[in-house]
Amino acid sequence: QVQLVEAGGGLVQPGGSLRLSCVASRTIFGSFTMGWYRQAPGKQREFVASIAGDGTTNYSDSAKGRFTISRDNAGPTVRLQMNSLKPEDTAVYYCNLDLTWPSARSYWGQGTLVTVSE
Repeated sequence: QVQLVEAGGGLVQPGGSLRLSCVASRTIFGSFTMGWYRQAPGKQREFVASIAGDGTTNYSDSAKGRFTISRDNAGPTVRLQMNSLKPEDTAVYYCNLDLTWPSARSYWGQGTLVTVSE
């Protein structure tokens, strides 16, 4: 079993920045993608960004140009640098680890709250 522990959420003013981090409870052997999703009140969980083992990144349209995802395979750890935050970025942010080889499994963190408000 793998546990993901997130940190870095909090309250920030519009235009501000936050950095989220997520670390796995043990070393992962195999191929996996790490990413971030978010869920705003009353809405479904949505994709924010992901990074594969070879460093390939994907971003949602709302995250492009403002958020940067990075990864360290020691841990492993994934981080999300969020700049130019907007009130609509307010949500619980969840870390995800998608193991694709040697088996297919998906793990989720417990979530960290990001609130963007005056």
